Amino acid sequence: MAEFSMELNEDQLQLQKWVHDFSENVIRPAASEWDEKEETPWPIIQEAAKVGIYSFDFVAQAFFDPTGILLPIVNEELAWGDAGITLSLLGTTLGLAGIAANGTPQQMLEWGPQCFGTPDKVQLAAFAVSEPDAGSDVSNLRTRAVYDEAKDEWVLNGTKTWITNGGIADIHVVVASVEPELKSRGQASFIVPPNTKGLSQGQKFKKMGIRASHTAEVVLDDVRVPGSCLLGGKDKLDEKIARAKEGKRSSSQAAMRTFESSRPSVGAQAVGIARAAYEYALDYAKERTAFGRKIIENQGIAFKLADMKTRVDASRLLVWRAAWMGASGKTFEAGEGSMSKLYAGETAVYVTEEAIQIMGGYGYIREHPVERWHRDSKIYTIFEGTSEIQRLIIARAISGIHIP
Repeated sequence: MAEFSMELNEDQLQLQKWVHDFSENVIRPAASEWDEKEETPWPIIQEAAKVGIYSFDFVAQAFFDPTGILLPIVNEELAWGDAGITLSLLGTTLGLAGIAANGTPQQMLEWGPQCFGTPDKVQLAAFAVSEPDAGSDVSNLRTRAVYDEAKDEWVLNGTKTWITNGGIADIHVVVASVEPELKSRGQASFIVPPNTKGLSQGQKFKKMGIRASHTAEVVLDDVRVPGSCLLGGKDKLDEKIARAKEGKRSSSQAAMRTFESSRPSVGAQAVGIARAAYEYALDYAKERTAFGRKIIENQGIAFKLADMKTRVDASRLLVWRAAWMGASGKTFEAGEGSMSKLYAGETAVYVTEEAIQIMGGYGYIREHPVERWHRDSKIYTIFEGTSEIQRLIIARAISGIHIP
């Protein structure tokens, strides 16, 4: 178990600088363009693949860092550049997390590299769980998976929605219900390989923020995948279902295991947005003159910046703690993973709004990036568990009571 330290080691510092430089020199200058286009920024993804940031090896290096904090560092630095482009780069890691959380080591080795492809042939992955009638309530998924024993194939039918990279991904990791009456305990995750018949993109959503990230419906119409594409294997699934039918608790829920592993990283992205807005507002306040003095000399402005900085740093500490606990195998006794995502997401909304207020009318126009950062920030109180769901998880953890 790695010791927790606030002082980054030399390898972590070098990687942080490398990612920050890419974010500053490649992502941030292109952010406004791709926000306006509302399209996947393929040139940025290809450049990231070329330098090694968008790759299975790089993500594995960050994911398996014994301290746990390397992946949040990467997420924060990328989102400091732009959240929409970051989600285009990191949306694949959510599919990868679905494989890592629910699959076998052999499945991870087979499919992990295919999620990213190569610099010459970039590929994307998607994690498909949410549905039109099952967003926060993932226990009521209607997408069904039925086993065809004669062919050793699974047949998937249903519609997924709000899916990052949905329909354009090469690899889709789909959570489906095998035994609907068992709710979340009767669910499993499946890999849908590239070019599988029956999978198509439905509606592409036009969004308030993170507009460089592709979000769409995924339609599954008699999609057949080999038995080997069931993550974890059929023996493990049969055992889990048998235990559930006997009324025994299960530690494995396909969707929730993925979310638990990804929440600190999502929180880190929110920290990156908040930090960007704080730094921009601070520089503006130190330069802007009103009534004969710099506006930062007014307590009304200075105190806002003090609160913004405090909340950014507090959010990072919560994220790092949760990431370290996850890497160290410690149980989230008080919902620490949810704490990190909850506080960081709400901090991003708060800090970006305060940045606009400090800049006044200039903060409201697209000539400055804070209005885009504010639009981007709001999703962090919604996706991968709303703020209300995070509070519910924390409340249940600290009370030991199943609060409905």
